[in-house]
Amino acid sequence: MADGPVAEVLLRRLEAADGGLDSAELATELGVEHQSVVGAVKSLQALGQIIETELRSTKRWELTAEGEEIAQEGSHEARVFRSIPPEGLPQSERCPTSGSGWSGRWAPGPQGLSHPTLWQVDSVEDEVQRRLQLVRGGQAEKLGEKERSELRKRKLLTEVTLKTYWVSKGSAFSTSISKQETELSPEMISSGSWRDRPFKPYNFSAHGVLPDSGHLHPLLKVRSQFRQIFLEMGFTEMPTDNYIESSFWNFDALFQPQQHPARDQHDTFFLRDPAQAQQLPMDYVHRVKRTHSQGGYGSQGYKYNWKLDEARKNLLRTHTTAASARALYRLAQKKPFTPAKYFSIDRVFRNETLDATHLAEFHQIEGVVADHGLTLGHLMGVLREFFTKLGITQLRFKPAYNPYTEPSMEIFSYHQGLKKWVEVGNSGIFRPEMLLPMGLPENVSVIAWGLSLERPTMIKYGINNIRELVGHKVNLQMVYDSPLCRLDAERGPPSTQEAA
Repeated sequence: MADGPVAEVLLRRLEAADGGLDSAELATELGVEHQSVVGAVKSLQALGQIIETELRSTKRWELTAEGEEIAQEGSHEARVFRSIPPEGLPQSERCPTSGSGWSGRWAPGPQGLSHPTLWQVDSVEDEVQRRLQLVRGGQAEKLGEKERSELRKRKLLTEVTLKTYWVSKGSAFSTSISKQETELSPEMISSGSWRDRPFKPYNFSAHGVLPDSGHLHPLLKVRSQFRQIFLEMGFTEMPTDNYIESSFWNFDALFQPQQHPARDQHDTFFLRDPAQAQQLPMDYVHRVKRTHSQGGYGSQGYKYNWKLDEARKNLLRTHTTAASARALYRLAQKKPFTPAKYFSIDRVFRNETLDATHLAEFHQIEGVVADHGLTLGHLMGVLREFFTKLGITQLRFKPAYNPYTEPSMEIFSYHQGLKKWVEVGNSGIFRPEMLLPMGLPENVSVIAWGLSLERPTMIKYGINNIRELVGHKVNLQMVYDSPLCRLDAERGPPSTQEAA
């Protein structure tokens, strides 16, 4: 407190001083910790213009704990020397690790281990202790740079920066201080005593105590960043409110055959009730059926018996590409065609085995661009720009196969925690067999990509196991310890590697 004994002594010393006082010197004179004097200085500062202060930084040498011990007891070498009795020390008791500092100092006795080892000198000067005592006495400047460096290498000496205050009299200096009131009570108002009492100035710039509040999960933070990046790049968000989707939009509209392994029970969650979708655009359904079973639009199709009942089966959508198919179908119905850029971020569901990088329920980020004459180069350029904005520059593209894109690429990013390349998404150019039955013009191409939300979040937050991010094993303290989304975005060309 400002009216404590240290503050009172400081004011009395300051009144008699010529110019001012150094807080470190005052602490030494009073025999108190320097922090106690600093506390008194800050308390007096809060009272107004009683004192003026100037923060100063000085460097000085201090002894380490081992250095203090040697300054008090002597160096290890000197203590060994003093421990040798006059009659000598048997070689069997001699320390085998005496060090190179004793080279030439041991005088071997007669041959044989039973004979004692004697000293070649009668006494030694403990230079190490002398130097350390100079430092402890505040005379480190008497040591040469080479001597200080040697002591520092032995971890006996360390250089520290000491911050002190130079305290001088303020415009309202006084040796008598009174406690300032911080609250105006009803008693002060009724008695009128508030008129004669000093009040502490109100600090309108103080932030106050932050109220307890919730914290956003890292997934939500990175999701918001993804969404902002899409909006900055001119994309429009697609509606993704269909967690339950028909097999038609999830598979058939994407030119994925009905016998594809991804449509099996071990990969997809099918619904029992309602088991089938009732409303489908039948004209479009017939064009899709013809493309699958007979071919068309320059394709020979898959040449199988396409079944409507299979297309009506309801399931938990396995990718948000189903929402992209719906959006592109709506776009195709608008005449004339206008280029469009869509994105979505939402949950998808797959019947997968849980491990460090896979969940049965996760988030997918979907982006599509529809325009005239788009190529694979456009797709790679968009992905580079997208991930650069996110702060991920170590990318690899690997050729892949998808039923509804050709060419197709997998996207990999390097995970520092796992020390390996982790797949973060898939991409490609939608096939004509998917786009033309929708009614899109023949010269329109659509580039598309689907990205994981969980894996980029793991990379940015250094999480090695996806189950520590989502699920019953999640550590809620992680949410509190990560209040900000650290994306470390860097402007400049990304470091991208492309696999042919």
